[in-house]
Amino acid sequence: MKQQERQERSKKEILRAGMEEFGTSDYGTVTIESVCRKHGISKGMMYHYYSGKDELFLACVGEVFSGLRDYAQARMGEMDDEGDVLEKIKKFFMVREYYFETNPLQANIFANAVIHPPRHLEEQIQELRKPIVSLNRTFIAQALSAIKLREGLDSDKAGRYLESMGCVFRSLLKLYAAEGKIRDIPSLLENTIELLDMCLFGVAR
Repeated sequence: MKQQERQERSKKEILRAGMEEFGTSDYGTVTIESVCRKHGISKGMMYHYYSGKDELFLACVGEVFSGLRDYAQARMGEMDDEGDVLEKIKKFFMVREYYFETNPLQANIFANAVIHPPRHLEEQIQELRKPIVSLNRTFIAQALSAIKLREGLDSDKAGRYLESMGCVFRSLLKLYAAEGKIRDIPSLLENTIELLDMCLFGVAR
């Protein structure tokens, strides 16, 4: 094996270790020492590829954002021009839930990065988020252009609302589906549709 191939493999192994640690713990509890100890990585090798905990965390965040973007792009093609626009918005939210349901490590890293990010890394995280934010905004703008908004509500406000909902929806879903109501994909779908229906249309008659 060539040296470059060994280096690439070593870097990927460290990234996988970082994904596991940040994917199962909060940012604040993970240390370089714990990553090295749990995964049999020497500190020398760790610091050869990553300057420290922050760089490793940001590499993991980048993996999550790019993976979610690729997954969403592949499935947004399924939302053709036909059909109800509100149903498309529901599918848009469910794409993310499907991704995180099958990738729980990524879900925790996403929460660590977006919902309660380390304050000193917020700027770098926002930079890494730009591709997925752009994809989200493109879809939202297209969807809103086909919806008659209620009086007093413009597309800018509605777009910011939907974008904000996208960031916190998984946390809301966990609170809504209390006591283990989400057991599998069908129950995930059922609870997602119920919550989205209330988020989009409210609860008052």
